[in-house]
Amino acid sequence: MREILIIGGGYAGFYTAWRLEKSLRKGEARVTVVDPRPYMTYQPFLPEVTAGSVEARHAAVSLRRHLPRTRLIAGRVTAIRHADRTVTVRPVHGEDYELHYEVLVVTAGAVTRTFPIPGLAQQAIGLKHVEEAVAVRDRLMTAFDQAASLPPGVERRKLLTVTFVGGGFSGVEGCGELLSLATAMLKSYPELSIDDLHFHLVEARDRILPEVGDKPGAWVVGSLERRGARVHLNTQLVSAEDGRVVLSSGEEFDSALIVWTAGNAANPVVRNHTDLPVDERGLLVVRADLRVGTDSEPVPDVWAAGDDAAVPDLSSPVPGARTVPNAQHAVRQGKRLAKNIVASLRGGKTRDYCHAGLGVVATLGLGRGIFQYKRIVIRGFPAWLMHRGYHVLAVPTWERKVRVFSVWLTAALFGRDLVSLLSVQHPRDEFVTSSDPERSGASRSIDWGA
Repeated sequence: MREILIIGGGYAGFYTAWRLEKSLRKGEARVTVVDPRPYMTYQPFLPEVTAGSVEARHAAVSLRRHLPRTRLIAGRVTAIRHADRTVTVRPVHGEDYELHYEVLVVTAGAVTRTFPIPGLAQQAIGLKHVEEAVAVRDRLMTAFDQAASLPPGVERRKLLTVTFVGGGFSGVEGCGELLSLATAMLKSYPELSIDDLHFHLVEARDRILPEVGDKPGAWVVGSLERRGARVHLNTQLVSAEDGRVVLSSGEEFDSALIVWTAGNAANPVVRNHTDLPVDERGLLVVRADLRVGTDSEPVPDVWAAGDDAAVPDLSSPVPGARTVPNAQHAVRQGKRLAKNIVASLRGGKTRDYCHAGLGVVATLGLGRGIFQYKRIVIRGFPAWLMHRGYHVLAVPTWERKVRVFSVWLTAALFGRDLVSLLSVQHPRDEFVTSSDPERSGASRSIDWGA
């Protein structure tokens, strides 16, 4: 059998494997997916995971459950050598080894883009994976518990100060959803008031949400600020040492929770450790049919899609335009990629990927949202309903759709489940303390930098 190797189990990788399982004949080819995580993350749900509106497990789609005929390898690819038709795999445990393939699919996904800012690596947390979203939620809830036992002052203010860096969808949705959670939690904390909450959104450009128009973007800024957040435009993070946020505007404040959502960068494997053609941004050069290479120089048996592929946007009137790296394109590219691979294996004709965007929609917290399709703009509660309706239909598998919808229905009847489980990140602490008489009476504090 031919070996089809898929690097990465994100949107594009998962949908490619999913469709290949349905399309390939028995014995025609074997599909292998290499990814360090055993699940595909449905990233549009991460802001709602931070707010407790979606259960963390429901934002993760199990690869083994939904890809039963695919070989799954827990590890990450560290090098691609197409000249030898091999990749180097670094498993979660054990030594690196080489893996051979006949057909290669690169859907490794982007990585969080960071900068050498003092204190950033020690203090900040991202919002790209389920584990990060859960940690953000639990840290805020734990901060409420600690702040409620403190008198007004510097320590309480720091605990209840949240800073999001990056004004794209992840930053804006994360800030809006977490602010909605914090406001709702005040009802359970009579010791605290809305004046104790301090939310900051820092964006280096002169606007947020570049995918929407100027007026809708300005409306989002106004919506966040009316709810108590501060939006810093044309501002960069200069330092975050010891939780002391220093901005390029000269403003400084202490923040116990710093969430970094300042964009993505090309995967280092694709950018630096492959003999495949890449462009000036470190993205794979891809034809319209998702085959790696150019029309004049295609690379045989190599395909790519998702955030690491510079896919031509055939629906755009702008010459040389590339598709936006978002879930809407990655899902559809994965489906088209599977069809093209099957057609190529059987000597058939491949088809170009072409998809006009369906518009953009964002949640800004419970009951608040923004939607834009060309000149049509919908704000507030109707846009929020559209956001939920679209994503409950878009999340793969009916099993996940039912689970997510059930949580939303339960929350509508009984409210959010406001319980912090931050201690699960250090599950042995209580056991170790109980086993050591000398430490049993010692006080413990949360290690925010862990």
